[in-house]
Amino acid sequence: MLVEKNVPLQAFNSFGVVAKAHALARIASEDDVIALMAASAWGEGGLFVLGGGSNIVLTGDVKPLVLKVEIKGRALVDESPKHFIVEAGAGENWHDFVAWTLAQGYPGLENMALIPGTVGAAPVQNVGAYGVELQDRFESLDAMDLYTGQVFTLNAAQCAFGYRDSVFKHGGPIDTNSPANAGHLALGLKNRALILRVRFALPKVWKPVLGYADIEKKMLEHGCDAPTAQQLFDWVCEVRQAKLPDPKRIGNAGSFFKNPTVSAEQCADIIARDPKVVHYRLTDGSVKLAAGWLIDSCGWRGKSVGQAGVYEKQALVLVNRGGATGGEVMTLAKSIQTSVYERFGIMLEPEPVVL
Repeated sequence: MLVEKNVPLQAFNSFGVVAKAHALARIASEDDVIALMAASAWGEGGLFVLGGGSNIVLTGDVKPLVLKVEIKGRALVDESPKHFIVEAGAGENWHDFVAWTLAQGYPGLENMALIPGTVGAAPVQNVGAYGVELQDRFESLDAMDLYTGQVFTLNAAQCAFGYRDSVFKHGGPIDTNSPANAGHLALGLKNRALILRVRFALPKVWKPVLGYADIEKKMLEHGCDAPTAQQLFDWVCEVRQAKLPDPKRIGNAGSFFKNPTVSAEQCADIIARDPKVVHYRLTDGSVKLAAGWLIDSCGWRGKSVGQAGVYEKQALVLVNRGGATGGEVMTLAKSIQTSVYERFGIMLEPEPVVL
């Protein structure tokens, strides 16, 4: 197993920030991890697991050993009366995998088309779009403990999925006494586990998940109120391409902030002052606000700090206008947080990992 030294990371992070990894190892199988462990490759410096690099902001060179996950493979591995069980290696491109499932006749992931990143990173973030989250289609995953070499399997409950959250984003103890965390692992798995393979349960009796304004507009445009999975996939791609910048052309990490959730009373107070606030009522009585609308209302659309800017077509996306540093990105992000907090009393939470 070759450990490369001083590896440029600009091509490995979708923001396109210039940085280097002091050391990087490409992981194509479990054997590669075992070989690194036998050589005590990460020693006291620690390690950082890197998937597609679509959800990170690099603020400098990376000192921990970078494990670049490149595990491949896609297959139907099982069936139940109601589901196809489809598995993909952690290094597979997420969008390509979604397209493959449809080509094979396994619908269910189409609403999450064009989400950047890899299959292995998807459970970490519990990715989601247009009414579907990964946890809605998740069956199980295999991961390796990076300190013992043990391979283990986790079901959905053990992954502690939440809104853009999972057990893989936390390093400390999890409150297993909380009803929301019942049955979860006692410890978070951040920087301790490397996801190897992910399995999805895709419905044999498929129904489209609709209800979002962008999708309803497409239905009207095409005069179709019962789209196929492929049509829905195509529409989601068209909508995302119209709204969001292609990371290959303009560096970005997709949605930079989580949509905040507030109480019904808080929402009513905001509506009283800003009646046009975009909001969605949740089943538990709370209300999710559109972070992009909050940012836009504070006048940030199109603004910049250095070479880091707010995308002109979607205020929720921060972009690299050319040569932006991670420091500029985070200065811009913090300025946006301050503006939104001062106007609405809400502190936006970033989605990307800052390193």
